[in-house]
Amino acid sequence: MKNLNTPSIILKSKCIGHPIDFKWNKKKAEQFLDCLESNEDLEIALSHINHKASVALTAALLEWVLCRFSGYSKATNDIQERIEALWCSTINLESTNPLEFDLDLNFPTSDHINGPIWVALMTARMIDVNYRKGTYFIQNELAGLVLLVRHITPKKKVFDKWFNKIVVELGHFYPCPYKYDENRDEEDFYDSSNEPAICREFFFDSEFEYTPEASKNAVNNFINNLDFNSNPFIHISEKAS
Repeated sequence: MKNLNTPSIILKSKCIGHPIDFKWNKKKAEQFLDCLESNEDLEIALSHINHKASVALTAALLEWVLCRFSGYSKATNDIQERIEALWCSTINLESTNPLEFDLDLNFPTSDHINGPIWVALMTARMIDVNYRKGTYFIQNELAGLVLLVRHITPKKKVFDKWFNKIVVELGHFYPCPYKYDENRDEEDFYDSSNEPAICREFFFDSEFEYTPEASKNAVNNFINNLDFNSNPFIHISEKAS
């Protein structure tokens, strides 16, 4: 699908076609699913971005996963469908369905290909659930996905440079409007519908000049090029405008 042309930064990281040579086992998978206690600095950095930025960063990180396992697994189609849906949900959450997938606990999480993909999809599902619920601590789930992508990326310094730049820019243009350390009840609801749209170009196009209007137009252009009938997570009846 033409919307997901491989970003130059991901090509630079050698993700495409590189041997699956990273360490992986069940313990590793569990670390990425529950990693906050040992990554306070990352947690703090992510707490500075708002809900739509968290969802958009999830979509961008899934692209690294998509590229890393392209040619290795048929599950890359599942990843692409969720990426498309996440971008749509930053414009209108009601135009998308929950990012459910097979929650079979016997899934081979220790497998070097299926394991990281399962962890990535599980994390995306949890972020999507929190986005829909308006959970104040939506950013908590992102840390594991960031660390997972870094772990599977061959040239980690390339990923680090990209991520560090992106998270600073997200904190500037899409800041979290509330204090992260405030006491909140799990049932408290944060309405993110008025947060500005954020586009894929913000993450992957070095020549993109950000303005709220330019970002919204870019997201709508992305959505207008989707095949809604082929993606079970999207139910848009008309083209975005």
